[in-house]
Amino acid sequence: MTSNTEEWNPSTWKSKPIVQDVVYENQDQVDRVLNKLHRLPPMVSPQEIENLREQLKQVALGHSFLLQGGDCAELFDYCSAVKPEERGEHVTQNSSLFLRIRLRPS
Repeated sequence: MTSNTEEWNPSTWKSKPIVQDVVYENQDQVDRVLNKLHRLPPMVSPQEIENLREQLKQVALGHSFLLQGGDCAELFDYCSAVKPEERGEHVTQNSSLFLRIRLRPS
């Protein structure tokens, strides 16, 4: 469901304009990684995508609240398996705090 007339598929990113380019020193390694990613199962299921769309719709309609966490300026060098888990815990703690505040009598 893209806003473009072009239908999405796993290769459509290649047709997009390059705005922030990354220069890879070893194109063979890039190709190997892309081939490996191509063989892996999806990270999320189509049902998870539909659930998220419905939840975002509820936010857009003002029926729900979105707490978003992350660092859009994060460098690839900082990525590790621990970081997303730590971020998840932080977001969970914040959401619990918001829930307690919301449920507190006025």
